[in-house]
Amino acid sequence: MDDLTQLKVSIAGYVATLIMDSPPVNALTRVLNDELTLALDRISEMDEVRVVVLTGAGKVFCAGADLKGRAENIKGPGDMMAHSRRTRECFHAIRECAKPVIAAINGAALGSGLAMVASSDIIVTSEKGSLGMPEVDVGLLGGCRHAMRLFSHSRVRRMALTGYRVPGPELLRLGIVEACTTPDELMSTALELATAIASKSPISTRMIKHTLNTIEDLSLRDGYRYEQDMTAQIGKTDDAKEAQLAFKEKRPAVFTGR
Repeated sequence: MDDLTQLKVSIAGYVATLIMDSPPVNALTRVLNDELTLALDRISEMDEVRVVVLTGAGKVFCAGADLKGRAENIKGPGDMMAHSRRTRECFHAIRECAKPVIAAINGAALGSGLAMVASSDIIVTSEKGSLGMPEVDVGLLGGCRHAMRLFSHSRVRRMALTGYRVPGPELLRLGIVEACTTPDELMSTALELATAIASKSPISTRMIKHTLNTIEDLSLRDGYRYEQDMTAQIGKTDDAKEAQLAFKEKRPAVFTGR
């Protein structure tokens, strides 16, 4: 990943840590947008990675779209459509990454930042973290449909119409995040979760994420039927057989990803 300039990537213990580094507020520039998509696509096919932690450098997770760069990227016919396509594919790259993604909200996650968080699998925040959609103040919209996956009808509208930012402690109270920590404890909490996931069968975690994404928009009957079919497929893997044998023999399982 040495070819990336606004995204820092490190890999250790099957965990890839992605740090957005687009000073001063980690706005989603075109470069960062494309690098996130590229890195997540690469990670989907890397056996040495089983889970991802996504966070921001400094005091902000992601302040939203890069409004200054927007003018440079949208100059003629077709530019707006291309820009919109690139942006939404960045969020889809998080949701569709074959490996589970943990969002660690170190500061404000606004607009595009909120969409990144909502596209992740598990969310933790520090007390300094917050989610918001301030686009009403600059004549735009930002992440409303993504926010609907996290917040209630009334809360989404309050956020979109007033720019209200939901702070970390309230995110925990609402059940939006799994933990609200001190700033110093955020990454250790995220990495503890990541390590727990990385200890499981990588083929199982990939298939579980794929299944959860697929059944999210299905009816109860169709969704559970699909889940049952996927359970049958997971049960045929070498890892599933190893897990059952290890349980029987009362020892830690040794997974191969097959």
